[in-house]
Amino acid sequence: MSSDDSSNVPAPSDRREAVREKAQRVRQRHARVGRLRVAALSISGVAVVGAVVAAVVFAVSSSTSSPQLQPSGAVDGGFAVASVAGVSVLGGSVDEPAPTESATPQGDTTPTPAPTNRSSVDIRVYVDYLAPGAKQFETANAPQLSSWVTEGAATLSYHPVAMLTAKSNGTKYSLRAAGAAACVATYSPDTVFAFNHQLLLQQPEATSDGLSDDTLADMAQAAGATEPRQVRSCIENGEFMAWAKNATDTAVAGIPGTDGLTLTSTPMIFVNGELYQGALDDPKEFAQFVLTTASDAYYRTASPTPTPTPSS
Repeated sequence: MSSDDSSNVPAPSDRREAVREKAQRVRQRHARVGRLRVAALSISGVAVVGAVVAAVVFAVSSSTSSPQLQPSGAVDGGFAVASVAGVSVLGGSVDEPAPTESATPQGDTTPTPAPTNRSSVDIRVYVDYLAPGAKQFETANAPQLSSWVTEGAATLSYHPVAMLTAKSNGTKYSLRAAGAAACVATYSPDTVFAFNHQLLLQQPEATSDGLSDDTLADMAQAAGATEPRQVRSCIENGEFMAWAKNATDTAVAGIPGTDGLTLTSTPMIFVNGELYQGALDDPKEFAQFVLTTASDAYYRTASPTPTPTPSS
C-alpha cells in the first residue's frame, strides 16, 4: 500500500492567498506606524506653535502691564530751564547774564534788546540733537536766551525729539540723545540748559554712529549733574528712549499750544505759540521776533484804561 502525503501540501492558489494576506498585514502595520508618526509630528507642531503663541502673549501682556517710564517735570514733552549756570558760551560764563551784544555779528555793537517784563514770553525749542540747524540756533542764541531767562524776561523749555533716528548707522543716536536729555531733566533738572548746550556744541556728524551712551553720561556729569550715578544708569539703560519716541510721535501728530501746527523738521522754535521762521544763525532777527510777539501779546491782554468818572 502506497502512502501519498500530497494532500497536506497547499495548493498554488492557497499559497498565493497566504502571500497576499501577509503582504496586506505588512501594509496595514506600516500604515498604522505612518499614522502614528504623523500624529506625533502634528502634536509636536501644535506644542511648538502653542509655546510661541504663549511667549508672544506673555511679552505683549508684560509690555502693556508695565507702565512706560515717564521723566519728571515733562510738560507737553518738554523740560523748562530752571538754571543757566555752568555754561560757557562764546568765551564767557552764563552764571551771570551774558552781554547780548556778544551774540551779534562782529562790527555791530548795538545790544540785543531783551523782551519787556510786562508780558509773558514763552520760548519752546523742539530739538533733534543730530540736526545741524539745532546747533546753529543754539550757538547763535545761547547768550541772549540765557540772559532773558536770568532776567526773568522769558521762560525757556527744550523739547527733545528724535526725527533723525535712522541717520546714524543703526545706533539710533537721535533717540538715545533725546532719552539722555530726559534722564538729566529727571535727576538733575538744574543742568538741562547746560547739558542741552553741550549736546549741540559736540554734535556728531549726521552720517556717523553718534556718541556712545558712555560718552553721553560723561557729558552729563561734566555739565554738573547732581546725581551722576543715577543719570549714568538711566542713560546707559535707555530708560526714557520709549518716552522720547512717543513724544516725537505726539509732536508729529500735533504740537500743543499752536494753531494746528505739527512737527515737520527740527529745530522748530515757538514764541508764545507762534512759529519762528527766520534765520537760525541770526540772533538779532530772532530777538526782533521775540520782541514783536511779546508786544503783540501784551497789547492783546492789557486792560483798558478806566475812563475817569466826572465828579459831582
